[in-house]
Amino acid sequence: MISSAQNPLVKKLKKLRHPKARREQNLCLLEGTNLLEAACETNSPIAVVCCTVAWRSRYVKLWEELSQRAERVEIVAPEVLKAIATTVNPDGIIAAIPRQRIRATVSQKLTLGVFLERLQDPGNLGTIVRTAVAAGAEGLWLSADSVEADNPKTLRASTGAWFRLPIEVSEDFLQTLREYRDRGLQIVATTPRSPLTYWDVDWQQPSLILLGNEGSGLSPEAIALSDRQVSIPLLAGVESLNVSVAAALLLYEAQRQRRKRSD
Repeated sequence: MISSAQNPLVKKLKKLRHPKARREQNLCLLEGTNLLEAACETNSPIAVVCCTVAWRSRYVKLWEELSQRAERVEIVAPEVLKAIATTVNPDGIIAAIPRQRIRATVSQKLTLGVFLERLQDPGNLGTIVRTAVAAGAEGLWLSADSVEADNPKTLRASTGAWFRLPIEVSEDFLQTLREYRDRGLQIVATTPRSPLTYWDVDWQQPSLILLGNEGSGLSPEAIALSDRQVSIPLLAGVESLNVSVAAALLLYEAQRQRRKRSD
């Protein structure tokens, strides 16, 4: 059992809280049982697993699978696990997985996707990923100046959905958007004062939802590449909605229209 926070492995894992260390080690942190279950279910590679004795006793089958799948497994004292974790009350297991900048290739038969420009909050990103998977989106793109896709808070907020959605980081966000538009996908941008509401759009055609920064929204250049600009009706006194809420409304309107067509 590793009982000291000064252990070299512990020090290495603690550094993964920071983007620079994640890039240098090419690893990112997974915290919590649900994320480890999702990693196994999706056959994701796992570099290191650390858990407490109590966790191992409670999740015997998962521990056996992780022991076979991971390159290294360690039992650690509860205080050591807490020293590694970014959460206040970790549930007993933490792992490190290879960091992949572009984790999967989006299907060529894309019918619904999400483009995020300059998104900054990792919790918002994780929630959008979770909602996108639930609503049937097939891919998500981030501009390179957005929050990192494998931020620990993003992974936690996704509750495992992170492993189920192709996510790409675009070094040239506008060019990537332009390429998908040229392939015939409808680009729907969210803007605060558009007279067209999100339910006025025909979501039955292949579409990309374009959302921007939490404070400043989309850049003029991104909006100029869109085919439709839509707003979300708000009562007086409410300036805007959280970007993850906005994403959910548009994603589920697309799902509603498509389900209606199939019925």
